[in-house]
Amino acid sequence: MASSTKPRVLTGDTPTGRLHLGHWVGSVERRVQMQGDYDCYFLLANMHAFTTRADKPGDIRQDTIEIVKDWLAAGIDPNQATIVLQTEVPAIAELTWYFAMLLSFKDVMGNPTLIHELKTKGLEDKYSFGFPMYTVGQCADILAFRPTFVPVGEDQEPHIEMCRKTARKFNQLFCGVSDRTPDDQYATAGGVFPIPKALIGRIARLPGVGDGAQKMSKSLGNAIFLSDPPKEVQKKLNKITTGRQSPTEPGDPTNILFKFVEAFITDPARVAELKDRYARGDNLGDGHVKQELAEAVNKLLEPMRQRRAEFEKPGGDDTIVDIIRAGTRRANLVAEETLYMAKAAMKIDFGRRVLG
Repeated sequence: MASSTKPRVLTGDTPTGRLHLGHWVGSVERRVQMQGDYDCYFLLANMHAFTTRADKPGDIRQDTIEIVKDWLAAGIDPNQATIVLQTEVPAIAELTWYFAMLLSFKDVMGNPTLIHELKTKGLEDKYSFGFPMYTVGQCADILAFRPTFVPVGEDQEPHIEMCRKTARKFNQLFCGVSDRTPDDQYATAGGVFPIPKALIGRIARLPGVGDGAQKMSKSLGNAIFLSDPPKEVQKKLNKITTGRQSPTEPGDPTNILFKFVEAFITDPARVAELKDRYARGDNLGDGHVKQELAEAVNKLLEPMRQRRAEFEKPGGDDTIVDIIRAGTRRANLVAEETLYMAKAAMKIDFGRRVLG
């Protein structure tokens, strides 16, 4: 297979609905920036969606298509980056099984992100066996492509650390790599898998609109979506609460409102001016800040809305499916190569399959 000399990147999203501003600042923005200089693979983790929505396969399929629309609207170019459908990459499922033998039950159930998800999704006493298994599957999602970097939001960092642990253990057990090997030398020391590094977005955790107690999330109803129209953006930003009563009352320029200001108003001098006036109570009300913030957010989103509209026309979904299929064919070349390398290291390389 043809190999790229560019460092490889793997990241993705589980199709649970449209993407929002938290996804943008946490990972998608960086994907757009990196796609020209890196060998990028962006994964649609539709298999993982079945861990909580197995009774809604139609919704999962449509959400998968909608996420690709959001990606393309955000600026991801399928001619530069490879868009991958998880369920059409059989190497991922096979590697998941092998990796499950390398991780203990404690490793999986002690994952902080998993614990948080079980609690926030109300699954603590009724989750399926497959739900914790997805944390192992994420290791396979990543390592199947042997990436150097994984751009993710802050909440996904524990998953990347589990992936790094899995890669180290596989390389040590099956490839004879010493446990004293520095992480950046595992591949050159004979390991199948490089030890990937997490790249956290410029805003590690964007709060949801409201009081900012929770991160932005569709399930919590506090998200501003990349496809929201201008009036909806303003309406949602108006929900931000700071407890401040008057434009002449000195305010806290580190509150939730200014976390949005710092994330989306791009002129540093203007941000500094707003923070200074707000802190001094210099006749600057929350409403004014929200209006200026909405203008900045809508300036960011308007080109995305226009690009997305092209895929809302008749035949748009078919075009998206064609893009998914083309990218997945390319991705399988890499994933099957990885699987064969892993099976060779495990002494189970009795045949090499060819995908149609």
